[in-house]
Amino acid sequence: MVFWPNVPRMEHASETAMNVVCPHCNTRNRVADDRLGDAPKCGACHQLLLPAAPMPVRGAVLPKFVAGTDLPVVVDFWADWCGPCKMMAPEFAKAAAGRPDVRFVKVDTEDGPEASTQYNIRSIPTMALFRGGREVARVSGAMSAGQLLGWIDQQLQQR
Repeated sequence: MVFWPNVPRMEHASETAMNVVCPHCNTRNRVADDRLGDAPKCGACHQLLLPAAPMPVRGAVLPKFVAGTDLPVVVDFWADWCGPCKMMAPEFAKAAAGRPDVRFVKVDTEDGPEASTQYNIRSIPTMALFRGGREVARVSGAMSAGQLLGWIDQQLQQR
């Protein structure tokens, strides 16, 4: 059996782990539930797996990202020319900093039109909540961090 240096072993069979896709290199990593708050790093690129800020994700890799991540994922579909999107950006970042148990990612609809088509995005900004690889809710329009967090909490409680 090979043990990787600096990678803790699961000592007890009762411990659970979850899959987390790296926002930098798209590699799937397994992280013990009790280590999620310890700033885990990707086994491939050694970058932080769970940064406290929204991460850009290319539209082409979004399906792999949401399907491979066990945590809920909130996606902000936006564009650089969109005024409400620009107003929403700092609020989205505040929400991300306040919820380490939810992944926050941004998809530029101009850079990744395939995601806009696949997820039927008709207006921006649009936030979509994914759980277990499937979209479970969406909302369009700019909102404050508090409103966004309230919407996320409401949707997660219903599902």
